[in-house]
Amino acid sequence: MAQLRQEVDPVEAGLDPKVLDRLDRHFAHHVDEGHLPGYLVAVSRGGRVAHLTTYGHRDVAAGLPVEPDTLYRIYSMTKPVTTVAALLLVEEGRLSLDDPVARHLPAFADPQVYVGGDGEEIRTRPAAGPILIRHLLTHTAGLTFAFYHSHPVDALYRAAGLESSVPPGADLAETIDVYASLPLQFEPGTEWNYSVATNVLGRVIEVVSGQPLDAFFAERIFGPLGMTDAGFCVTDEQAGRLAELYGEADDGRIEPIAGLPLHGRPRFLSGSGGMVASAYDVHRFMELLRHRGELDGTRLLAPETVDLMTTNHLPGGVDMRTFGSRPAHDEPGNEGVGFGLGVSVVIDPARTKAATGLGTYGWSGVATTTFWVDPSRDLTVQFLTQVRPRTSHTLFQDLKRLVHEAVAD
Repeated sequence: MAQLRQEVDPVEAGLDPKVLDRLDRHFAHHVDEGHLPGYLVAVSRGGRVAHLTTYGHRDVAAGLPVEPDTLYRIYSMTKPVTTVAALLLVEEGRLSLDDPVARHLPAFADPQVYVGGDGEEIRTRPAAGPILIRHLLTHTAGLTFAFYHSHPVDALYRAAGLESSVPPGADLAETIDVYASLPLQFEPGTEWNYSVATNVLGRVIEVVSGQPLDAFFAERIFGPLGMTDAGFCVTDEQAGRLAELYGEADDGRIEPIAGLPLHGRPRFLSGSGGMVASAYDVHRFMELLRHRGELDGTRLLAPETVDLMTTNHLPGGVDMRTFGSRPAHDEPGNEGVGFGLGVSVVIDPARTKAATGLGTYGWSGVATTTFWVDPSRDLTVQFLTQVRPRTSHTLFQDLKRLVHEAVAD
C-alpha cells in the first residue's frame, strides 16, 4: 500500500504558506459547521507534493479520522481513466476515434433522433450519421442521464429503469443495449450533453480488448502506474479505509446515505463512475497526464495523444455552456470551459467563475471530489471528501481561487 506524503516545502515550490493556511481554515470551517465530514486536499508543483492536509472524519459516527490512505468513491473522476483506456487501444490501432460505435456494438446500428412529443407520443427520425467513438469521448453523442428533468428523452431513461444509469440487476452489456434502444436527444456531434456515454465507451473497450473493464484497467493502467488501491471494489483488507458516504439533509448538514456497493466485484462495471481510489492513486494518474503520457520510465500514451485528450474539441472554440444548450448545462460554472476527451479544458480564463490558467484540465465526481492539472503553472490539485450535495455548491470555486492566490511565482 502506497500513501501520499508531502515532499517539498511550499515556499520551495513557489507557494505561499499563509494562503495555504487560509485554504485549510476555509474548508475546516465547512467540517466544523457540519457541512462536510472531513476532507483531503493536496497541491503539487512540478510533481512534488507541496501541501497535504487531512481534516475531520472519514466516518463521523465511528470517530475515524481522514488519513492520507483513506479510500474514496471517485464517481465521475472515473471517466478520464476510461478515456486513457480507450486511447491505449487507439494507439494500438485496434480502435479509431472515427469508428462508428455500431462497428463494435451493433445495437447502435440504427440510432433514432428525437423530433417531438413526449411519453408514448415521442416522434423520432433516423439519425443523419452514426455515433462515433469521438462523440462518446466528448459527450456529443446525443445520449443523456435519467436524473435530468429538462427533455422528454430524459423521462424515457427513467421509464427504462435508468435512474442510476443501470437497470436493476443488469451488467454492462445488458445496460448498453437499453441505452441503444432509446432515442438520441440530438444529431451526434451537434451539441454537448453530459451523459452515460462513458459507460458505452467502457463496453467498447471490453469488446475491442476481449477483457472485462476491471481487468483491462488493472493490467494496463493501475498496475503500470502503481495505483495500488484503485479498482471497482474494495477488499476486506481495504474496507476499513473506505470513507462513509454522506448526503445533504434539508438543513444543509450531512447524513449517511447508501453508496456504490463496493464490497465484492460489481455486476455492473461503470466506466462512467464506478471507481474507488486513494489520494495516492489520483496523484499518480494526474502525474501521468502532467508528464504527457509517461511516469517513472513507464510510457502509456504518446505525448501527442495526451495533448489531443486535453485540448478543447467543441467546435468553433465554444464552451460547454454555449454548445450544450440544454438547461442542465446552462450554468455560469461552464462559462469559459470547453471539453476535450473525457476532461474539461479551460479555454477562456477571463470568463471562468474561478481563477485558473489557460489549458487547465480535469474533472470532478458527484461526491464532491475533484482534480485538475494546470500546465501553465506546473500544478496539480486534488480535493477528496464524500458528500453528495442536493444542489450545486461553491466549494470547487473557492478551492480554485485559493490555490490560484497561493501560487507566488
